[in-house]
This record gives sequence, C-alpha cells and structure tokens, in this order.
Amino acid sequence: MNINILFFGITSDFVGKSKVSYTINQKSTVKNLKKEITNLYPNLSNIKEFAIAVNEEYAHDDLILNDGDVVAIIPPVSGG
Repeated sequence: MNINILFFGITSDFVGKSKVSYTINQKSTVKNLKKEITNLYPNLSNIKEFAIAVNEEYAHDDLILNDGDVVAIIPPVSGG
C-alpha cells in the first residue's frame, strides 16, 4: 500500500524534503509508521514528539492506515 507523507516545519528540514511517497504494509498503524520513519530519517528523533494527521485529521497511534492516505508530520508548535 502506498501513502503520501507531508513534512511540515522543522521536520521537513530534518528530512530534507516536504513530501515523500512511502510504501507500508497492510494493517500498519500510525504507531508503526512513526517507528519506521524515525528509523528512515534518524534526525526526526531530535524532536521529542510530533503529531500525525491522516487525511487532515489528527490521528491516534492505533489508527490503521489505508492505501492512498495522506499523512502529515507536524512538529510541536509554540506561540507567544
């Protein structure tokens, strides 16, 4: 199954891209994807945590990904 991953903010700096196409196994969860992309892009471990949105909605770790999903990697945001 293929998904598109979008990187925002500093995550795109760590990865060196703003978008990638990625192949996942059937029944992969958001938690699995976090581990896989952190292994693939070790610089992502420089931030303690990042949020994941799937098809423009924030997702929990147990959400099962589907073919064609668009996954956004969102760094922590601070404001002032």
